[in-house]
Amino acid sequence: MIKIEINGQIVNAREGDMLIDVADGAKISIPRFCYHKKLSIAANCRMCLVEVEGAPKAVPACATPVTDGMKVNTKSPKAVAAQKAVMEFLLINHPLDCPICDQGGECELQDVAMDYGDDVSRYSEGKRIVGDRNVGSLIQTDMTRCIHCTRCVRFGQEIAGLKELGATGRSEWMEIGTYIEKSISSELSGNMIDLCPVGALTSKPYRYKARSWEMKSSASIAPHDSIGSNIYVHTRNGEVMRVVPKENEAVNETWISDRDRFSYEALAHQDRLPQPMVKEQGEWQALEWEGALEKAEQILSKYKNQSAEVVVMVSPNATLEELYLTRKLFTHLGMTQIEYRLNQQDFRADKAGLNQGLGRTFASIEQLDAALLVGCYLRKELPLLNNRLRKAQLAGAKISSLATDALDQNILVKPDMVNQSLFNGLAGLVKVACELKGQAVPSEIADVAVTADAKQTVEQLIAAKDGLVILGQMAQSDKDYAILLKLASLLAQLTETKVADLAMFANTQGAHQILGDLQMAQAYSLAQRLANKKLVITLGVEPEADAIDANAALALLKNAEDWIHINAFSSQVANEHASLQLPMAIFAENCGSYINLQGDLQSFKIVANASGEAKPLWKILRVLGNLCHVDGFDYVSSQEVLDELTSQLRPLAIVDYNQLTLVKPENTMNLTQAYMGCYAIDSLVRRAPALQATPDAQAAVRTI
Repeated sequence: MIKIEINGQIVNAREGDMLIDVADGAKISIPRFCYHKKLSIAANCRMCLVEVEGAPKAVPACATPVTDGMKVNTKSPKAVAAQKAVMEFLLINHPLDCPICDQGGECELQDVAMDYGDDVSRYSEGKRIVGDRNVGSLIQTDMTRCIHCTRCVRFGQEIAGLKELGATGRSEWMEIGTYIEKSISSELSGNMIDLCPVGALTSKPYRYKARSWEMKSSASIAPHDSIGSNIYVHTRNGEVMRVVPKENEAVNETWISDRDRFSYEALAHQDRLPQPMVKEQGEWQALEWEGALEKAEQILSKYKNQSAEVVVMVSPNATLEELYLTRKLFTHLGMTQIEYRLNQQDFRADKAGLNQGLGRTFASIEQLDAALLVGCYLRKELPLLNNRLRKAQLAGAKISSLATDALDQNILVKPDMVNQSLFNGLAGLVKVACELKGQAVPSEIADVAVTADAKQTVEQLIAAKDGLVILGQMAQSDKDYAILLKLASLLAQLTETKVADLAMFANTQGAHQILGDLQMAQAYSLAQRLANKKLVITLGVEPEADAIDANAALALLKNAEDWIHINAFSSQVANEHASLQLPMAIFAENCGSYINLQGDLQSFKIVANASGEAKPLWKILRVLGNLCHVDGFDYVSSQEVLDELTSQLRPLAIVDYNQLTLVKPENTMNLTQAYMGCYAIDSLVRRAPALQATPDAQAAVRTI
């Protein structure tokens, strides 16, 4: 450690740290625009000019490393004069349209101009005007306001991995923009809105909706994937206006994905169920909650202790509290088939134990030496985990991929293997590993062809001190998922790496802990598990859209005698086939807890008013428990449910891959391969207009 002096204050610092970081650590304010702690140093705004003893002129604090004994003054006449001069230049071409700018009230330029700007401009010539470009449905551009800080450009290159924005022209004619309209397609693009220090890039769905001082900011957890990103939900009079990231270095750093940011639009979708509805003689009739719950109890009583004829489907995005009460209620009624893995076709791997955690921290992904992605489009499935893996690759990690189709990666993937059969591709890797390690090749894969890419991939894994074999959504939805898991475990054993079979949804890990032991007695394929049921109960699930085998789901719904649909939304299928529909509160309207990929239990509270007569699912289940005379359903709050379940929460299983059997599939081609796009994975993102207008919304593909 060294000592420097800032404004007469002695500060400890590490030699080589940038002056602006040291000042921030000492709570000494230095104005800036281009600097951001997660981006490279550009030093092109010059707003952070400070005086350093011995330097002939003011220097940029963001690009000046500290040295022992350095004396710095951020408020000297020389420093302040330089800062005011820079501010004057920045305001020469700025339109000063704060009253109609969405950034007004939270604009860095406004804040800094209050301290360093003049009340009257000396500039009398015409200001520069820049035309706006349509860059898609998520980001609104007003490029006349741009001050050329290049934060958005650097974000695209360094974080998103896509050079979608850039600078063209020079000096007065320099512009930030795209080469092609509507070309910003990154799944992290909304973070450019937060990075922009002015109103040049703003949220298109939020445009002209509210002012920052009108809204209440409440912390919450994003409900769309197993990262559990920390967010702030901004509301006005109980209505969600927008969602922004909450910094948590251990989870999502300072970023969130676009689906976490823009899915809130669905809260006001026309499909929202306004009140309980019952079908009488083929017509839907509105009901009060009391009558609707009594009707639900009558249906449940009719099928009590008839487990073989009943299936309960609950969303893997349901909270721990909702999952716990689901189990407590329906097992008491003798209904033990509770499904939450509708994205899966093959359940033979259940006997090895259910645990789809990362097995390590998110941050440790950045330290990997090698990784193999198997049926995993990590960029779209878990964008923020992909960002961590990209950091590892930029630091020298060797990343390879095996998929059934070419994937548009933002990571340097080499080899990038494409094989119509994940079994053949993965078996080839295991065969190569056996040969390189001098071990016998299992007879089930002896005739599998191998390639030079396979050999290179295995050599990369063997050479790694810290390597990981990652299975993603395409592998999990494969008809031979259990065999792929066995092959992945063999490959990891031979190369001395580890396996990460990644949970995709917000609370899959929590569901494993609460419902996992109920899964073992069920059939091994989704079609078998959903066949011949008389009563269907759906909790936050739309089977026709959420199930990877949509045909099996539709057949179930059409043939069932009764269907109790508890959801925030109605749908054409529900209107045609359901018996009873109950409106459920959803994201921002409910409270609860999730367990993410790295094992964090994160809780959140209600931050917005529920739509219509919607109620939180845990409350609906509590009342049903009372009507069905189930003991212990006298909870007053969800916290009471959480307190009870945490004392009974089973630990996640340690997966025993030796319980899995390696067999050669009858048909090695992935004719039943299915992939659900990042904007089709749940009912919220499917109904968010801005997200559905993006190219990624077209990627929901089923080939069953």
